[in-house]
Amino acid sequence: MQENDSQDFENDDLYEHYRFVTSVGQVPLRVDKFLMNFIENATRNKVQQAAKAGNILVNDVAVKQNYKVKPHDIVRVVLSHPPHENLLVAEDIPINIVFEDDIVIVVNKPAGMVVHPGHGNYSGTLVNALIHHIENLPINLNERPGLVHRIDKDTSGLLVIAKTEFAMANLSRQFFERSTERFYYALVWGNIEENEGTIEGNIGRSLKNRLQMDVFPDGNFGKPAITHYKVLERLTYVTLVQCKLETGRTHQIRAHFKHIGHTLFNDERYGGNEILKGTTFTKYKQFVNNCFNVLPRQALHAKTLGFTHPITGKFLQFDSEIPEDMIACLEKWRSYSEHSKLEK
Repeated sequence: MQENDSQDFENDDLYEHYRFVTSVGQVPLRVDKFLMNFIENATRNKVQQAAKAGNILVNDVAVKQNYKVKPHDIVRVVLSHPPHENLLVAEDIPINIVFEDDIVIVVNKPAGMVVHPGHGNYSGTLVNALIHHIENLPINLNERPGLVHRIDKDTSGLLVIAKTEFAMANLSRQFFERSTERFYYALVWGNIEENEGTIEGNIGRSLKNRLQMDVFPDGNFGKPAITHYKVLERLTYVTLVQCKLETGRTHQIRAHFKHIGHTLFNDERYGGNEILKGTTFTKYKQFVNNCFNVLPRQALHAKTLGFTHPITGKFLQFDSEIPEDMIACLEKWRSYSEHSKLEK
């Protein structure tokens, strides 16, 4: 399922804003309701107006709002103007540059910064900053300058950006062939019993919540995903883990750890902003809420990034410090854990 891959159609001068391929298990559903489930901020009135204007296509045929989608339907929304995210504007936004030469640039993205425009975030993104800093960045298949991978808005950490067409092709191949090295630090709910392990299971868009990704262990849906993990620190009701990505699916770490019952701490989208482990005491609830306040996002940081330089062939590895908000949260849990041990 793909969203916001724009395409200019020569025949009718319309631009593709959204494209969805329904799953094999899709039950018959009105196309207006289907699109409301998958397009952020969509209203039924807007969708119905688009249908009346002939802007909703199913299998390249304009349909009315009461058309019922079926398995394998290709649903597209086409409009007379290009998507906002394609109208990129350079913005003078500071970038934390870890490494840069004529071929690549490695940046340490802060939590809260969106990587590329889309879904209501059309300015203030890393891409807006990059095109101000670097002229003539190569464009990837999704019309996004320089990007060969990405991390979520509220995840902090390292990203490599391609500055040439050759670098983009080379780095994209490295990510596809899984020869890059990516380590994340995550704080998750609960005590993970095994010191290390591997989580496997296809990841695809949730059939119940369009904002979430879900794990499909039987392999009939989604894309294969593999996450290796190692426990770094046990802190009573939470665990600090190091995650090594073998694949790079959307929300991979977040979805995989929720799947095994260890949702990321304060991950609002996946329910980690609730008290999932611990006691019922009022003081404990207050303590956890204080942790949420000092770390107002999911506890996930892209700490280490390694790749082969496209020109020199040298393997480069970069490491970033754990951000202050995550450190503050960890310190609170360390103090709590020490206090709990003394009471026993």
